[in-house]
Amino acid sequence: MSRPDPWQALATLTAARIALGRAGNSLPTTAVLSFDVAHALARDAVHQALDVDGLVARWREMGGVESLVVHSRAMDRHTYLQRPDLGRCLDEASAAMLLARHLPDAPDVAIVIADGLSATAVHENALPLLDALLPLLDGLRIAPPVIARQGRVALGDEVGAVLGSRLVLVILGERPGLSSPDSLGAYLTFAPKIGRLDAERNCLSNIRPAGLTPAAASVKLAWLIRAALARQLTGIGLKDDSEIHTLPGNPGGV
Repeated sequence: MSRPDPWQALATLTAARIALGRAGNSLPTTAVLSFDVAHALARDAVHQALDVDGLVARWREMGGVESLVVHSRAMDRHTYLQRPDLGRCLDEASAAMLLARHLPDAPDVAIVIADGLSATAVHENALPLLDALLPLLDGLRIAPPVIARQGRVALGDEVGAVLGSRLVLVILGERPGLSSPDSLGAYLTFAPKIGRLDAERNCLSNIRPAGLTPAAASVKLAWLIRAALARQLTGIGLKDDSEIHTLPGNPGGV
């Protein structure tokens, strides 16, 4: 017979697997099945293909004029998961296409949307994040967003360098947890170039409705972007003080 866990009230406050109850010396069937479903959702998020056409169409519906589609050197998902280094570099065709772009002015911000380790997170949260963020970047020169297949964070270093951008924002799916297959990450790197270290980036994690909402994340990102451009740095030297400091002359105190 299954017995309720005395911590059951705490389970309403967190998505963590606590207060699962007992059935003899084992977990109740419901808890086991729930774990299996969560595990399947996490695996699906990792292996799901990025819907590039859908992202491009939705971007146009948002009023976006143009987007650029690129591919890393990891030509399929199997290779991408086994060779992280290939996901950090553009393939030759993509690099040539970006080099051929003639932007009228060097952009302040280049935006890269990549599948990362959860296409689910990108499909659900990337464009809502940009929809909330872009109005807060009014006055800055924003390059057409780059949508990358089989891309990792460092791919943005090459993209930003090729486009001549002062700063690059990489938005991609994070490694899924068993309660968060839809978690999005956002990484900022000032003066992007190949070889940048993780210590030279700022990161916002767990962007999703059940975590840091896209609306809340957009405010933090806008503050960090403006602070990075003003101070000419990102990484360990730039702290997120958006809740206690404002940058003068920016709408909404951002």
